[in-house]
Amino acid sequence: MKLPFFLARKFVAAETLEAALPVVESINANGLRTTFDKLGEYVSDRGVATSAKEEYITLIRTLDAAEGRIDRNISIKLSMLGQKIDEAFCVDNLHEVLTVAKETGTFVRLDMEGTDITESTLTIFERVYPEYRDHVGVVLQAYLKRTREDIDRMCELQARVRLCKGAYSEPEALAWQDMSTIRDRFLEYMEVLVSKGRFPGIATHDDILIDATRKYVAENGVSTDRFEFQMLYGLRSETQESLAKEGFGMRVYVPFGDQWFPYYSRRLRERKENVWFILSTMFKR
Repeated sequence: MKLPFFLARKFVAAETLEAALPVVESINANGLRTTFDKLGEYVSDRGVATSAKEEYITLIRTLDAAEGRIDRNISIKLSMLGQKIDEAFCVDNLHEVLTVAKETGTFVRLDMEGTDITESTLTIFERVYPEYRDHVGVVLQAYLKRTREDIDRMCELQARVRLCKGAYSEPEALAWQDMSTIRDRFLEYMEVLVSKGRFPGIATHDDILIDATRKYVAENGVSTDRFEFQMLYGLRSETQESLAKEGFGMRVYVPFGDQWFPYYSRRLRERKENVWFILSTMFKR
């Protein structure tokens, strides 16, 4: 695995938490916000799910021990906590994680995965949200045809939403397939979230979407403290720093862990746009 990880190092901070910590601390010291993203998904064994829960709790306590040098902000996948095994089991694990997050002032983003668990993810989020309102948020994917209703659903709750295009391969019945339409939907949802939502994350590396968001907030008098941009570690670092210098909040999602290979290979297989995206973005600043 040494050679493949060397090639992936541009996009993955490290294979261990200990090695990733100085990377993230350096990003924070440079004026950017961060979210730790432990790689892994779709666990089918209760023991593995329980271990994942403990690893998330360890991550939260480690960030708390950093005493402000590192953002107390993480992203988790419910499928890592046993969502596909037993939803009640998953919710119990999530409660344990969020209890520690609340104690330490940590924010936890529930990542979004394939459409087989989209509704389950939102339902679980709605179950825990009242108790952990300031410590949990969710992700919505612009390419799904259901997302307009989910945007309204989350705005009514005043839940914190991370909006992204979406990366999983989904059938035409469930998801828009052409990039022009996906961009249109993304911008439609962005406008709703920055005007009516609660501190949304506008997650994109796409210049068209970035520029359109900047134009919309400028023309509509939306304060830059009402939302933040979000990008992935290793992609467009100069653009990240430039947006931060302009006064926009900029959060960098930092993946780490030894499950990086299936994570990236799956996404490169699922959507041909992802291959082109990685190749083209590597050469953008």
